[in-house]
Amino acid sequence: MELKGIYTALVTPFRGGALDEKALKKLIEFQVAGGVDGIVPCGTTGEAPTLSYEEHEKVIELAIKYSGGKVPVIAGTGSNSTAEAIELTMSAKKLGADACLLTTPYYNKPTQAGLLAHFTTIAEKTRIPLVLYNIPGRTGINMAPETIAELAKVRNIVGIKEAAGSLTQVSEIYRLTKGRFAILSGDDNLFLPMMSVGAVGVISVISNVMPKELKSLYRAFMVEKNIAKAIRIHTKLMPLFQGMFIETNPIPVKEAAYRMGMIAREYRLPLCPMSDRNAALLGDLLAGHGLIAKGGKKNRA
Repeated sequence: MELKGIYTALVTPFRGGALDEKALKKLIEFQVAGGVDGIVPCGTTGEAPTLSYEEHEKVIELAIKYSGGKVPVIAGTGSNSTAEAIELTMSAKKLGADACLLTTPYYNKPTQAGLLAHFTTIAEKTRIPLVLYNIPGRTGINMAPETIAELAKVRNIVGIKEAAGSLTQVSEIYRLTKGRFAILSGDDNLFLPMMSVGAVGVISVISNVMPKELKSLYRAFMVEKNIAKAIRIHTKLMPLFQGMFIETNPIPVKEAAYRMGMIAREYRLPLCPMSDRNAALLGDLLAGHGLIAKGGKKNRA
């Protein structure tokens, strides 16, 4: 598959402790209408670590159903156990996912040789397009550009969500893979800078609530080749990029979606609602961008 453009790292809506299927359907319809190039359920933003196996499968199944073949579904199936990652990936494949997103193993901190063995084993056992996910801030281990370049040689490893926060790392990946490996930004605030050094898209948090705006940024840079316009959009969105991480993701983006009337204000512990102060700051940002009425909600979905 060809990876490029805007992919939304979907939040998982809950209501009364259970998956809110009705809200998930509306979220996906909003994404498709917003012109995204794909959706990514069951990732970090989807609170995947708190989903049961049954819920994990259900979210992927419903994402495939509700997207209706209009956009590809890249299912999050990563684990710090290679065997578990294979099991989750095979399940997603059977459900009809177009590809799977696999984070570097967290907590057990494998060596680069271990990372190489982990991902090549999953690739060999599953035979589905795989997108690597490098996010050392969450996992405690950085996947080196040299390791990524080796993995890029594996036929069904098709790209990487790169969230190390380093343009140098992105440049090295691009250089070592000779620009033939799809690099997707894992940080909304670095999306534009990363495109300037070789990235071809983003797996985004903010596109949960602003898919059209983020697609406009992508088009300005990659399609229209209008750098000045891209910088204007990036600069306008930057306060919200930062606001979406004023507390741990996905707390702020779920608060935003709630304020916009899209989902209930519900998380799975150990995540919890925002502090009153930060919620007020985020509300002001949302109102300033016309996403909600000042002091209230506004349903864009």
